[in-house]
Amino acid sequence: MHYPKAATVSAVVLTLAAGACNRDVAESREPTTRTEPDRAAELQQKRNDDISQLDKRVVEIERDYAEANQKVVSGEKAATAGLREELKEDVSNVKDAVGDLRTTTPENWWGRHEQAMKRTADDVEADVQRLAGKTTPREPPATSNKTGENVSTEPFTSRRDHFVSELRARVDAMERALDNVKASGTKETEVEDVRARVKKLGDDVDRLRSASADDWWDITRTRVSEYVDRVERSVKRLDDNKG
Repeated sequence: MHYPKAATVSAVVLTLAAGACNRDVAESREPTTRTEPDRAAELQQKRNDDISQLDKRVVEIERDYAEANQKVVSGEKAATAGLREELKEDVSNVKDAVGDLRTTTPENWWGRHEQAMKRTADDVEADVQRLAGKTTPREPPATSNKTGENVSTEPFTSRRDHFVSELRARVDAMERALDNVKASGTKETEVEDVRARVKKLGDDVDRLRSASADDWWDITRTRVSEYVDRVERSVKRLDDNKG
């Protein structure tokens, strides 16, 4: 009989199996995901990369604008004075907008976003009034009532809803004013440019209805990126406006 030997082999096998199980348990306890500091560093690097790409585009915009504006100044191409002044201001402002991204944080983003959108609304409204006359926003729908019914108690949500309602009323008034404007030649190009800006502002306002505080970077980056897109397109059209 070889029972003692068999028992010894079985004991060795069980010992090895137990060791393997212990290693598996130990390995399963090791972190399989990035730590919070690692994740934060990764997100910050992504934000830095976004800003770097926008910086490069701004440099290209400034170069292209200088070349296009020279053609207009020399008389080689035509553009209305209003369009030229608007674009000159935009080229300067878009650089500042990208620069501000470096100091935007979860704590200050909403205040900056409100200010930026209000400035945009003011600028667009001024152009609409110059082309179409006075705009009169209708009273925006109430975002609260005396009982507080159907109103979120979250500070961000309440502030967002009030801002959206107010700005949407202004956009609607601008659209109504532009509906009655008739133009041709370079003036028509200017009107269409303003009309596109009003539509873009309205789209931004509507998209903000469902925004949350956690979306701070995506919302901010998108606003600035789309501003860069618009200025870039306007620069390309500056020396292509024939009377």
